[in-house]
Amino acid sequence: MKVSLRTDGAGKQQCRWHAASDPAALHRAAAVSVLAAADRALRARRQFRVVLAGGNTPRGTYQRLRASASDWSAWHIYFGDERCLPAGDPGRNSRMAAEAWLDHVPIPGAQQHPIAAELGPSEGAERYATILHSVGEFDLVLLGLGEDGHTASLFPGHDWGQRPASASTLAVFDAPKPPPQRVSMSAARLSCARQVIFLVCGNDKREAIRQWRAGQCIPARAIAPMAGVDVLVESSLLGPRGD
Repeated sequence: MKVSLRTDGAGKQQCRWHAASDPAALHRAAAVSVLAAADRALRARRQFRVVLAGGNTPRGTYQRLRASASDWSAWHIYFGDERCLPAGDPGRNSRMAAEAWLDHVPIPGAQQHPIAAELGPSEGAERYATILHSVGEFDLVLLGLGEDGHTASLFPGHDWGQRPASASTLAVFDAPKPPPQRVSMSAARLSCARQVIFLVCGNDKREAIRQWRAGQCIPARAIAPMAGVDVLVESSLLGPRGD
């Protein structure tokens, strides 16, 4: 994996770009990074609070974690966003994560916190905000990137909740891709993390990566933790030299 230590100084977000030769290499590196973050957190605080990304990209990472060893009893699982579909629907992010990983490791059920998006955007967002109220800084936030630059369910032309006083969760009623109703953590809450890692692969993300690296205002740039963000990305989506 090639690592570019160039940072993006535009705006508040600082990026470190890590180029992977192919999706398999990306998922290997991501799983290693997640387990390293867990080890640091468990040594320092005896628990590991991680926010999971949805969509298709992280599935390979989750499958690798399924086959890994950790003190799963100390993991606490949260979700960056969820689609307003019935509980257990295969289109839900929590269902994908469960099938690929969570159902196969002994993380206590009480420490897994799916979003009750089946209740609709408003009530789902309100209930998840209540859950997050007693949760401090996350140890790790995993995020993906959409072809339009969205991350979690923060879409172009919508409120991203990036102000310091923004609510922890957002009710989304008109997402530009199905399903239109969703619940998402706000950019401010996703930024409240010791480490943030974006996982990006697929040719349809090429234009979003170009816009991001050019400093354009896409939702992914609204995630701005103090420590900066790490972007694990297929090298083919970067420039000819990966820089």
